[in-house]
Amino acid sequence: MVGRTGNTVGHVERELSPPILAPSEPVFLTSPPTRRRRHRRRWPWIAAALVFLAAAGVGVIWLTSSVATPVTMRQAESRLGTRGIAAADTARPAPGVYGYSGTGSEKLSLPPLSQAEGPSMPGTVTLAGPNCFVFRIDYSTHHWETWRYCLHGRNLWESGGQSWQLWAIGPLHVTNLSSFNCAPRSMALPAEVAVGESWMSSCTGTNTSVTGKTVSAGPYRFEGFTTVSVGGTPVRAAHFLRLRTDSGAQHGTERSEVWFSASTGLPLRVDQDIKVTSPTPFGTSTYAQVGTFALDSMVPHH
Repeated sequence: MVGRTGNTVGHVERELSPPILAPSEPVFLTSPPTRRRRHRRRWPWIAAALVFLAAAGVGVIWLTSSVATPVTMRQAESRLGTRGIAAADTARPAPGVYGYSGTGSEKLSLPPLSQAEGPSMPGTVTLAGPNCFVFRIDYSTHHWETWRYCLHGRNLWESGGQSWQLWAIGPLHVTNLSSFNCAPRSMALPAEVAVGESWMSSCTGTNTSVTGKTVSAGPYRFEGFTTVSVGGTPVRAAHFLRLRTDSGAQHGTERSEVWFSASTGLPLRVDQDIKVTSPTPFGTSTYAQVGTFALDSMVPHH
């Protein structure tokens, strides 16, 4: 999966209405560890919002508190609507809302903000055209991310994705949206593969809060096949390690591990550790995201 980007003052709202769009040993996914994988989401600078608050005479701001809350399955199902009724096929995951559980944290150095992820993280699959599907994870009411995967022959490539995030600063809500497109042959799940085989992948994108483009590129390595337990059901999984370096408008590193269903490409578990820095009018701001999420059941809700 790819990393999203964002770390600047984004769109400022006065009312909160974030869209809820949302090896060889077996790996058990029902109780994931407290580490984490992923993609392109970095929060640049929200410092300008603080200047606005001071000018408006707002005296007290709880910078370190978080008002992000878990997204429920019902909320995700309501957002999906009739799109989850599309007919499935054997090469792609069945559409619908899947239950995921996980933990994680998101932090900004400037201003010093933080918010939590999970423990409930609905994952939504929607089919796109005859060969693609979009997977979305709702980390919280303040953060969601999508990945778009497309079949090319028997290989599954990552073609792009988006990430949306909100930070509450006193009465203000600062949002940002990043959108990335990946180069052809950015591998996700190959039809035939050997342990240790690797590919180079690259995704380029923009962020509503950052001027310029960011490139996220690096190696993607197959770690091996394994069997994971999803709600007591053994599932054959393909395990990959992705290392990315971000350059351009933002700079940083991303380390992600993902376990895909070997038959459909449905993410079974994702661990990620992301750190990205962005320039601001008041200095450099660092965004850090660490966490994990894992599938609870192979049966989707509609």
